[in-house]
Amino acid sequence: MSDTSAPKPRLHPGFLWGGLIIGLSAILIGLLSLFILPSLHSGARDVALGIVAEQQTTDTIEQTLTAEAPDAFDLASYDSADDLARAIEEREVTGGFVIDASGMQVLTASAGSTAVSATISATGTAIAANLGVEAQVTDVVPLPDADPSGVGIGGLAFPLVFGGIVPAVAFRSLLPGRRGWILSGLLGFSAVGGLIVAGVLALMFGSIATSAIVPVAAGVALGIAALALPLAGLFECFGGKGFTIAAMLMMFVGNPFAGISTGAQWLPAGVGLIGQLLPPGAAGTLVRSLAYFGGAGGGAAALTLSIWVIAGLALWFAGPAIRRAKSTAAVIEADAAEPVVAA
Repeated sequence: MSDTSAPKPRLHPGFLWGGLIIGLSAILIGLLSLFILPSLHSGARDVALGIVAEQQTTDTIEQTLTAEAPDAFDLASYDSADDLARAIEEREVTGGFVIDASGMQVLTASAGSTAVSATISATGTAIAANLGVEAQVTDVVPLPDADPSGVGIGGLAFPLVFGGIVPAVAFRSLLPGRRGWILSGLLGFSAVGGLIVAGVLALMFGSIATSAIVPVAAGVALGIAALALPLAGLFECFGGKGFTIAAMLMMFVGNPFAGISTGAQWLPAGVGLIGQLLPPGAAGTLVRSLAYFGGAGGGAAALTLSIWVIAGLALWFAGPAIRRAKSTAAVIEADAAEPVVAA
């Protein structure tokens, strides 16, 4: 008679060692790819440009741009320099050119993206040289003098992810089972965190004007809530596994794909879209719009974040019912698995 209680043979430590080395190396390669490739393959793609010029000049410039930088720019014609400047302020376009008898004026908005505005300036200067005219660069929506490179707004990705993940863990760990306290804690921290971030950006770094503290605080608060509430809701519904998968998605996809420092239009097309559909990227777009453009161009980002918040609340309130249903199913399955003892 065979001994069924004998322990199952285990893999040799050498196989486990080799498997761990290979697996961890693959993860390292994946992380490097996620964080480096989007920047490595970044560049102008479908950047909206406005132009004020005669039709023949417009056609010539469009042909030149198409030949030298295909898919980089999308031209739209405007009637006057004032119309073009207004379109830049309302984020209909990212910059543009005004060409008349006096020369060429290049309009940019460094507050929207320093990378994009620098590209527009360089492109406009090259076009002006080809046309044999002088180019004058005007920054329609400049960054503050205290932060001319936009480092303050550009560095928001990691604090936003941190502000969403850590509170979801901290409040649950310190207040186990107290659902009301946990939910109010997440909402309260979102509001307080928004004020702290906006205050630091304005008063310590000079990255935004003091008049923008309240709207920027609201945008950051919405971004933190859009991260924290879905994570907490997933924990309620599916436990630690659901939380961990979502947190890794936000950290290792949402963070590098956010494009906060350069703008989504600077990233590869698919990467930029994914980033804008996740809370870090949407929050960055909304905060930049509120900080420098009076909210113009931030509607889609605000809607995206609101959907994440609503989804998180739905998961949070559905959590107890889902857990009860899973417990009931487990009891039924256990009862069905018990052997029937003959009388």
